[in-house]
Amino acid sequence: MAMAYRIAPSILSANFARLGEEVQNVVAAGADLVHFDVMDNHYVPNLTAGPLVCEAIRPLTKVPIDVHLMVKPVDRIVPDFAKAGANIISFHPEASEHVDRTIALIKDQGCKAGLVFNPATPLSHLDHVIDKLDLILIMSVNPGFGGQKFIPQALKKITAVRERIKATGRDIWLEVDGGVKVDNIAEIARAGADTFVSGSAIFSTGDYKAAIGAMRAELAKVKT
Repeated sequence: MAMAYRIAPSILSANFARLGEEVQNVVAAGADLVHFDVMDNHYVPNLTAGPLVCEAIRPLTKVPIDVHLMVKPVDRIVPDFAKAGANIISFHPEASEHVDRTIALIKDQGCKAGLVFNPATPLSHLDHVIDKLDLILIMSVNPGFGGQKFIPQALKKITAVRERIKATGRDIWLEVDGGVKVDNIAEIARAGADTFVSGSAIFSTGDYKAAIGAMRAELAKVKT
């Protein structure tokens, strides 16, 4: 059976002066999800948007809002994003005192739960919680800023996670974030990813539909 691929534009690269319009335009162009990066200038060296911005864009689209929390501590802010309309909430194991408890907290709020792996974060964090996850996010850059180049070593990690997912027999999404572009999205898909976060490769173009369409054309070439 062919794998279902999803494209999740990261609004970190959008024009924040016109954020509502940007979200509507990128969804109209074919986005499957809206990826919402949350940075606290503590866990990562940058500061972005909070729950109020998520709440503001929620009425503007029906596609899922995919919230990536790069904050520490993480548990305090999970309910705020759930109330603001997040559908998926992902966090870093390093930002949680108790990973299992944070997953349970996200699910108790009615959201899907994801765990995020930085380039140097070991996959052993999955050993006792993978059966509880809905999504695993592999960072192919070091988090904190948009527009970085894809780290090639991430491909081996993606393949390793895909094997772990297969072993569970569950439908866990495998998302990749960082330097995803038209010219490498097929290679990332071949490694095992099914969900692709892309910011500057979409928002820096003048034609979001053409950018997403070009990515889908590359994904259509992938044999699964």
